[in-house]
Amino acid sequence: MSMSSKSSAPENATPGFLVWRLSTKWRVAVDRAVEPLGLTHAQYSLVASLYGMHRDGRRPSQRALADHTGLEPLYVSKLARALETAGLLDRTRDPADPRAVQLSLTEEGLEVARRAIKVVRGLLDQLLEPLGGLDGERTKAFRRELVTLLDVPLDPRSAKDHSQTETSEKEQS
Repeated sequence: MSMSSKSSAPENATPGFLVWRLSTKWRVAVDRAVEPLGLTHAQYSLVASLYGMHRDGRRPSQRALADHTGLEPLYVSKLARALETAGLLDRTRDPADPRAVQLSLTEEGLEVARRAIKVVRGLLDQLLEPLGGLDGERTKAFRRELVTLLDVPLDPRSAKDHSQTETSEKEQS
C-alpha cells in the first residue's frame, strides 16, 4: 500500500521558514493543550522551567528565568505577576540582592506544573512520532542539531557586516 505524504510546507522552503512553521505549530498545540489548566504556552514555559529548577533546589531570579527560557525579562515579569495573581507562583525579594526578585511555585503551582508537563510530554511524543517518539534515536539526533543551532550567537552586527560584505562583493564583480 503506497501512501503519499504531502507536506503542508512549500517544496523549496528555507530551514528558517520551516523552523518558524514548526515553532508556530508547536506553540498553538501547547496553548490548546494547557488552556484547560488555565495556562498559555508562555506561562507553561515558566511553570515547567520553575518546576525543574525547584526539583534541583533552585529559586531563580526573574532574570535567570528569562535567560533560561529565552524570553525578554520584561515579559517574564509580566507573566510572573499573572501567575502570582492566579496563585501558582510566589515572587519574593532576593535576600542577597534586594533589586532582584526570586520566583518559586506555590503548592498549587507545583500541582498544575506536574499536570501540564504530563500533557505536554504526551503532545511532544505525538509530534515526534515520525522520528521514533520522544526517546527515539532520530529524536535524540534532532535534539542535538537543535542545540547546535541554539548555540549559534546571533549578533546583529555580524549579520549587518555579512550583508555589507555581500554588497561589497557584488559591487566588485
